[in-house]
Amino acid sequence: MTLYFEDLTPGRTFELGSVGIDEAEMVEFARRFDPQWYHVDRERAEASRWGGLIASGWFTASLCMRIYVDSVLSRAAADTSPGMGELRWLAAVHAGDTLRGVLTVVEALDSSRGPELGTAVLRWEMIRDHPTPDQVVLRMQGRGWFHRRPR
Repeated sequence: MTLYFEDLTPGRTFELGSVGIDEAEMVEFARRFDPQWYHVDRERAEASRWGGLIASGWFTASLCMRIYVDSVLSRAAADTSPGMGELRWLAAVHAGDTLRGVLTVVEALDSSRGPELGTAVLRWEMIRDHPTPDQVVLRMQGRGWFHRRPR
Protein backbone atom coordinates (compact mmCIF):
# COMPACT_ATOMS: atom_id res chain seq x y z
CA MET A 1 0.00 0.00 0.00
CA THR A 2 1.26 3.45 -0.88
CA LEU A 3 -1.74 5.60 0.03
CA TYR A 4 -2.83 5.98 3.65
CA PHE A 5 -5.31 8.15 5.52
CA GLU A 6 -2.61 10.76 6.19
CA ASP A 7 -2.21 11.22 2.43
CA LEU A 8 -5.87 12.17 2.02
CA THR A 9 -5.62 15.85 2.84
CA PRO A 10 -8.60 18.13 2.18
CA GLY A 11 -8.38 19.69 -1.26
CA ARG A 12 -6.18 16.98 -2.73
CA THR A 13 -7.39 15.75 -6.11
CA PHE A 14 -6.74 12.57 -8.02
CA GLU A 15 -7.18 12.18 -11.77
CA LEU A 16 -8.89 8.82 -12.18
CA GLY A 17 -8.45 8.41 -15.92
CA SER A 18 -10.86 8.35 -18.83
CA VAL A 19 -13.40 5.93 -20.19
CA GLY A 20 -15.21 5.82 -23.52
CA ILE A 21 -18.90 4.98 -23.52
CA ASP A 22 -19.44 1.83 -25.56
CA GLU A 23 -23.03 1.46 -26.80
CA ALA A 24 -23.20 -2.34 -26.59
CA GLU A 25 -21.89 -2.34 -23.02
CA MET A 26 -24.19 0.55 -22.07
CA VAL A 27 -27.30 -1.20 -23.43
CA GLU A 28 -26.32 -4.60 -22.01
CA PHE A 29 -26.00 -3.05 -18.54
CA ALA A 30 -29.37 -1.32 -18.91
CA ARG A 31 -31.13 -4.47 -20.10
CA ARG A 32 -29.88 -6.30 -17.04
CA PHE A 33 -30.13 -3.66 -14.31
CA ASP A 34 -32.12 -0.60 -15.46
CA PRO A 35 -34.36 -1.49 -18.43
CA GLN A 36 -36.13 1.85 -18.75
CA TRP A 37 -37.16 2.72 -22.32
CA TYR A 38 -34.65 5.57 -22.82
CA HIS A 39 -31.83 3.10 -22.05
CA VAL A 40 -33.00 0.16 -24.18
CA ASP A 41 -35.62 1.19 -26.79
CA ARG A 42 -33.69 2.85 -29.62
CA GLU A 43 -36.71 3.97 -31.67
CA ARG A 44 -38.54 5.50 -28.75
CA ALA A 45 -35.34 7.15 -27.45
CA GLU A 46 -34.56 8.61 -30.88
CA ALA A 47 -38.04 10.14 -31.06
CA SER A 48 -37.70 11.64 -27.58
CA ARG A 49 -36.04 14.80 -26.35
CA TRP A 50 -32.91 12.68 -25.75
CA GLY A 51 -32.42 12.09 -29.48
CA GLY A 52 -31.12 8.58 -28.85
CA LEU A 53 -30.29 6.07 -26.17
CA ILE A 54 -28.84 7.42 -22.94
CA ALA A 55 -26.77 5.58 -20.38
CA SER A 56 -28.24 4.53 -17.08
CA GLY A 57 -26.94 6.71 -14.29
CA TRP A 58 -26.07 3.49 -12.48
CA PHE A 59 -23.89 2.53 -15.44
CA THR A 60 -22.07 5.85 -15.24
CA ALA A 61 -21.63 5.47 -11.47
CA SER A 62 -20.29 1.95 -12.01
CA LEU A 63 -17.74 3.23 -14.52
CA CYS A 64 -16.70 5.86 -11.99
CA MET A 65 -16.23 3.18 -9.35
CA ARG A 66 -14.14 1.10 -11.73
CA ILE A 67 -11.66 3.87 -12.53
CA TYR A 68 -11.54 4.85 -8.83
CA VAL A 69 -10.59 1.28 -7.90
CA ASP A 70 -8.02 1.07 -10.70
CA SER A 71 -6.30 4.38 -9.98
CA VAL A 72 -6.68 4.93 -6.21
CA LEU A 73 -8.18 2.08 -4.19
CA SER A 74 -5.86 -0.54 -5.67
CA ARG A 75 -2.95 1.16 -3.91
CA ALA A 76 -4.76 2.50 -0.84
CA ALA A 77 -4.90 1.11 2.68
CA ALA A 78 -8.68 1.23 2.41
CA ASP A 79 -11.08 -0.41 4.81
CA THR A 80 -14.77 -0.15 3.85
CA SER A 81 -17.27 2.61 3.26
CA PRO A 82 -20.27 3.62 5.36
CA GLY A 83 -22.00 4.88 2.22
CA MET A 84 -22.86 7.79 0.02
CA GLY A 85 -24.41 11.08 1.02
CA GLU A 86 -25.03 12.39 -2.49
CA LEU A 87 -25.47 10.92 -5.94
CA ARG A 88 -26.47 13.27 -8.76
CA TRP A 89 -26.87 12.64 -12.46
CA LEU A 90 -26.37 16.08 -13.98
CA ALA A 91 -26.45 15.43 -17.74
CA ALA A 92 -27.35 12.59 -20.09
CA VAL A 93 -24.52 10.36 -21.27
CA HIS A 94 -24.55 8.93 -24.81
CA ALA A 95 -22.61 6.22 -26.57
CA GLY A 96 -19.42 7.69 -27.98
CA ASP A 97 -18.94 10.15 -25.11
CA THR A 98 -15.59 10.21 -23.33
CA LEU A 99 -15.72 10.77 -19.58
CA ARG A 100 -12.89 11.39 -17.15
CA GLY A 101 -13.03 10.99 -13.42
CA VAL A 102 -11.76 13.33 -10.74
CA LEU A 103 -11.69 12.54 -7.03
CA THR A 104 -11.43 15.34 -4.47
CA VAL A 105 -10.81 14.88 -0.75
CA VAL A 106 -13.38 17.11 0.99
CA GLU A 107 -12.63 16.31 4.65
CA ALA A 108 -10.36 14.06 6.69
CA LEU A 109 -11.72 13.14 10.12
CA ASP A 110 -10.89 10.85 12.99
CA SER A 111 -12.92 7.67 12.85
CA SER A 112 -15.21 6.50 15.61
CA ARG A 113 -14.35 2.94 14.56
CA GLY A 114 -10.92 3.13 16.19
CA PRO A 115 -7.60 4.98 16.29
CA GLU A 116 -6.12 2.90 13.46
CA LEU A 117 -8.63 4.36 10.97
CA GLY A 118 -9.52 7.75 9.56
CA THR A 119 -12.65 8.81 7.71
CA ALA A 120 -12.25 10.59 4.39
CA VAL A 121 -15.15 12.47 2.86
CA LEU A 122 -14.69 12.16 -0.90
CA ARG A 123 -16.31 13.75 -3.95
CA TRP A 124 -16.23 12.00 -7.32
CA GLU A 125 -17.05 13.71 -10.59
CA MET A 126 -17.37 12.26 -14.05
CA ILE A 127 -16.68 14.98 -16.60
CA ARG A 128 -17.51 14.74 -20.29
CA ASP A 129 -14.48 15.61 -22.42
CA HIS A 130 -16.04 14.70 -25.75
CA PRO A 131 -18.15 15.92 -27.43
CA THR A 132 -18.96 18.68 -24.87
CA PRO A 133 -15.76 19.58 -23.02
CA ASP A 134 -15.74 20.03 -19.24
CA GLN A 135 -19.39 19.14 -18.60
CA VAL A 136 -19.94 17.40 -15.25
CA VAL A 137 -22.37 14.52 -15.85
CA LEU A 138 -22.13 12.76 -12.46
CA ARG A 139 -21.33 13.91 -8.93
CA MET A 140 -21.14 11.63 -5.91
CA GLN A 141 -20.06 12.31 -2.37
CA GLY A 142 -19.47 9.72 0.28
CA ARG A 143 -17.20 8.53 3.04
CA GLY A 144 -14.48 5.94 3.16
CA TRP A 145 -12.50 4.47 6.01
CA PHE A 146 -8.75 4.28 5.47
CA HIS A 147 -6.01 2.83 7.64
CA ARG A 148 -3.46 5.17 9.15
CA ARG A 149 0.17 4.72 8.15
CA PRO A 150 1.89 2.12 10.36
CA ARG A 151 4.34 3.58 12.86
